[in-house]
Amino acid sequence: MTSVANIQPEPAPILACTISRDVQNFELLIEDMEQELGENWGDLSFEDALLFLGQPDAATLQFIAVAVDNHDEADLTRISDIIRTAKDRHLRVVLIANQVSPVALHQLLRLGADDFVPYPLPDGALHEAIGRFRKAGTEAPVPATPEAALPEPVQTPAFKAKGDRDGVLLPVHGLAGGVGASTFAANLAWELANADRNNPPRVCLIDLDLQFGSISTYLDLPRREAVFELLQDTEHADSDSFLQAMLTFNDRLHVFTAPADMLPLDLIGPDDVTRILGMAQANFDFVVVDMPKTIVAWTETVLSRAHVYFALMELDLRSAQNVLRLVRALKAESLPYERLRYVLNRAPRFTDLGAKSRVKRMAESLDITIEVQLPDGGSQVTQANDHGLPISETAGKNPLRKEIAKLAKSLFDVNRAAEAAKG
Repeated sequence: MTSVANIQPEPAPILACTISRDVQNFELLIEDMEQELGENWGDLSFEDALLFLGQPDAATLQFIAVAVDNHDEADLTRISDIIRTAKDRHLRVVLIANQVSPVALHQLLRLGADDFVPYPLPDGALHEAIGRFRKAGTEAPVPATPEAALPEPVQTPAFKAKGDRDGVLLPVHGLAGGVGASTFAANLAWELANADRNNPPRVCLIDLDLQFGSISTYLDLPRREAVFELLQDTEHADSDSFLQAMLTFNDRLHVFTAPADMLPLDLIGPDDVTRILGMAQANFDFVVVDMPKTIVAWTETVLSRAHVYFALMELDLRSAQNVLRLVRALKAESLPYERLRYVLNRAPRFTDLGAKSRVKRMAESLDITIEVQLPDGGSQVTQANDHGLPISETAGKNPLRKEIAKLAKSLFDVNRAAEAAKG
């Protein structure tokens, strides 16, 4: 017979976990967790959290407390992944924040944190949050639906195609890899869509980089099979099918994403592009096109129709060489190279006189005018892109965002003045 003394008691189930870079930085949280849960809680680092949440031991968890401070803002991507994973597993999430910027706090709360408590913890704040969780937790969790069974989350334009517009065509072309052309295109389109809050213009963003287009990533939009179907047969496409292939971002910006699969750039020809741009201009006030870096057979088509063709570059030798190549090629074919408007991304600060002098010498040696200089937006730009949001939604005071907004307002005002003159 087995002695009662040898029977090991069942270990206490873990009902909650704190997740932080170092929980010792949140001593008050440790005290409150012990007071509320005794030994029925654990502590995880950011590195271990995702691994643990995927294990059977996590099945007893009722909630997690994600504790962050200002030193963790550079690690928001990983923290965001933890919150998303917890929500996918129907776990409640309370966010404990100590001296975190409003922008970072906003990003984390948008991911679905159920409650927020500032640190140092106010008396009874964690107790009240846990009480709300337990009250809400009396309902049985809804089982996850297989991903394949979920309908495609799409929101197409709500308006009908009337062909009553004459849109301004604004292509964006990166003259070298990594110069920020797609970021510029996505944010320019968004700022144009918000140029007039009372009477917003109708703005369309088209991603024609059929191989590496990233507009859908930067705006967190799915890539639809309808895009590929339309590109395959533009001859039989009409404005209604064009609008149905699009997606709407935040009820304002209408986006024609790149296809889901990597496709050859010659899948479409000049006639196809002419039809696509024609349908877009007939139904939108502004049409922003994110172009592939490669010059293709239909680049001439876009350039010839463009009102302004933005050519993005940086202050480096590769950009300078590519400007010379592009202008030489356009001149050789008698194409309207004068429509190019050169945009210098990551331009030097106005106090950096040496770099400003380099910009001037570069423009003179290339015989071009650099009409727009965009400042370096720093890590906030990368974070906005990774979160699928325009810069204005995550870092409204970012210097890059301010310059793009100024440019969009200028384009909007010029177009409105031109329409008023016609009327």
